[in-house]
Amino acid sequence: MPTIYETLRADIVTAMRARDSLTTTALRTADAAIKRAAMDLNKEIDDPLTIGTVRKAVKNLADAKVEFERGGRPDLVAANEVEIRILEKYLPKGIEGAQLEALITAAIQETGAGSKKEMGKVIGVLKRLPEASLIDFGAVSKIVQAKLP
Repeated sequence: MPTIYETLRADIVTAMRARDSLTTTALRTADAAIKRAAMDLNKEIDDPLTIGTVRKAVKNLADAKVEFERGGRPDLVAANEVEIRILEKYLPKGIEGAQLEALITAAIQETGAGSKKEMGKVIGVLKRLPEASLIDFGAVSKIVQAKLP
C-alpha cells in the first residue's frame, strides 16, 4: 500500500496531466513543505511527517481564510477553501468525541494533573501517543481546560 506522500506525489502527476493548475499548485506547495520539514528534522518522509505538515498547511490556509474574510476578499476566501479541500484528502480522520475524551481522561490520570497549570503535562503525554498525528491539539486544549479546575 502506498504511503500518503507517495499518493500525493502521484496525484501531482495526475493533476499536471489534467492541466488542473489549482490542484497542481496546492499539491506542489504541500510537497515542498513536506520535503523542507524532512530536511529540517533530518528525517525520512513518512506518514506522520506528511500528516503533520499537511495538517499545518491546512491550518495556515484556514487562518488566512479568516483574515481574507475580514479584509473583504471573497476571491481569496474561495481559493483557500478549494486548497483546503484538496489537502484534506491526505489527512486521516482525526480522533474526536468520546474517543478523544477517553484519551484525555487517561492522560490526566496518568499525570495526576489537578489544575490548569499542569495542562502541559497532559498534552505532553498525548503528544507521545502513537496516534498523536490524528489529534487536534486545539480541541484538546479546550477540553483539558474544561476538565481541570
